[in-house]
Parts: sequence; structure tokens; C-alpha cells
Amino acid sequence: MAAIEHEGEGQRELLGGDRGAARAEFAAAADLYRQSWDAAHARAFGRLVGMLKAALLSGSDAFAESDYALAALVDADRDSPTANYARAIAALIAGDDEDALAWATLVSEATDAFARAGEAISALAVHDEARYAAALEAIVCDFEQRSEHLTGVAIADTALMLEVLAARREMAAGIDSPVLPAR
Repeated sequence: MAAIEHEGEGQRELLGGDRGAARAEFAAAADLYRQSWDAAHARAFGRLVGMLKAALLSGSDAFAESDYALAALVDADRDSPTANYARAIAALIAGDDEDALAWATLVSEATDAFARAGEAISALAVHDEARYAAALEAIVCDFEQRSEHLTGVAIADTALMLEVLAARREMAAGIDSPVLPAR
């Protein structure tokens, strides 16, 4: 819960325009998600996703978190959409587009939210800008329609994380939305 609280505060700071304060909150959230994973049961894969997302949004290169997540997921169930999502994100961070694409393909076979994220990750992995922009638009649209958000903050945090990864590939879509901070 402490990780979610810090993540929510980081989101509020980001939407309010204080990127420095947001980065500090996201860094704290990433650390707390990692601690939470260490203390959790073996299928709490959402904590690894939270750690990776928060690390990226903190401004970290997130390579250490990527390595940590990939090592933690070595024996994870290949049928878990959340584990595969964490693997796909970690592979993108590590620059392993082939693995990112393989894991994203499995993510795309899951529920709608996972499928949208899997499509965006796949597009990033194959460097398809138009496909990525369309997938990101679908993710943002989904967040705009949600009435509930994990942290209580109406923000498309998945899109924010993906845009960090896209910017590293010079593929950022730059979407404007009420659930995204002003650029």
C-alpha cells in the first residue's frame, strides 16, 4: 500500500507540473514495490510491473530493475498475463526487442487491457511507429473512460511508461489527453 501511495503522489505531482517531486515519489514507489515483491507470495507479479513502471517514471534507466525482474520471473508461469507483461516491459528496458515481442505476443492474447498493452509493446519491439501510436491511443482512450484507478488518480500511467520506452526509440506518440500531463 505504501508503494501505491507514493505512486499516486508521484502521479499528482506529475499532473501538477512538478516533475522533480514526481520523480522522487516514483523512485520511492519503485523501491517499495521491490521490497513488497521480496515479501510477497510467488505470484504477486503486479508488484514487479509497478516497480518497473515507477522506475521508468522516476527517470531511472531502470536497467537494474529490469535485470531484477527478469531474474525473479525465470520460473514464473508462462500462462500468467501479468508475469508476461512484466517480462515484456523488462525486455524492452534491456533493449531485447526479440524477447519483448515474444512476451508481448502472449500478453496480447489476454484480456482487453493486456491486449492493448501487448499491442503497444509489440509495435515498439518492431519499431512500427504508426502501429504504436494507434495502440497508445487505444490505451489512453481506455484510461479516459475508467471511473476507478489503482492509485485514485485519473492518469494513463501505462501510456506514460510506454512513452518513456518509445522516446528511447525515438517513437514517442505525444498524445494529448486529460489523463496525461501537459507536455
